[in-house]
Amino acid sequence: MSAQVELVEAQPRPDSSRGKNEARRLRVSGRVPAVVYGAKKNTVAVSVDPKQINRILSSESGHNTIFDLQVADEKTKAMIVDWQYEPIKGKLLHIDLKRIAMDEKMRVMVPIHLVGEAIGVKTQGGIMDQVIREVEIECLPGDIPSHFDADVSALEFGVVLRVKDLPHGGKVKFITNEEQAVAHVTAVKEEVVATPDAAAADAAAAPAEPEVIKKGKQETEEEGAEPAAKEKEKT
Repeated sequence: MSAQVELVEAQPRPDSSRGKNEARRLRVSGRVPAVVYGAKKNTVAVSVDPKQINRILSSESGHNTIFDLQVADEKTKAMIVDWQYEPIKGKLLHIDLKRIAMDEKMRVMVPIHLVGEAIGVKTQGGIMDQVIREVEIECLPGDIPSHFDADVSALEFGVVLRVKDLPHGGKVKFITNEEQAVAHVTAVKEEVVATPDAAAADAAAAPAEPEVIKKGKQETEEEGAEPAAKEKEKT
């Protein structure tokens, strides 16, 4: 389940504070612009402490973490649903927060962690291929897992671990197709590196351009020329 973290206090922003210049000044002051929406309430512009947001994003449950959000005199459960980083320095630029109703089911993406060493890798010389790294589920907010542990120990060539094989209780419903492959063991592909000797051998072994084609072309030209020669003899 998602871990609970400290209270996140958001400061309301007046409408006059919106815009790129105001957002830049806000970041210089050590805050990050954000919006709060959901739960059939109005969207509110706020600012938050980027250190708190980074702690949440780097936690085990990541953006699926449910926390207490305080805006003025209102406290509610919330989640981070979107965020933007500055591409060069990696600083947070903007956050989208969503109010959460704990008694209403919601859909989220949950990461998949592979656990164990597959038989196909350990004894058959194969390599592990993880097809998907997260899965979409539906459940109550309090039942959201931080991740799914997928045991791949029994995987050998020809055996596929699918979404339906992920460990889960009756509180979680998979939205991703349950037949979707999660992981399997595949053969190691050997890369053939061409050497000068091998290239020369391939060139020597390659069949020459068929003489028939050239000959046929010449014969066609000669056949085309023959009627002209006979016509000249008649004249």
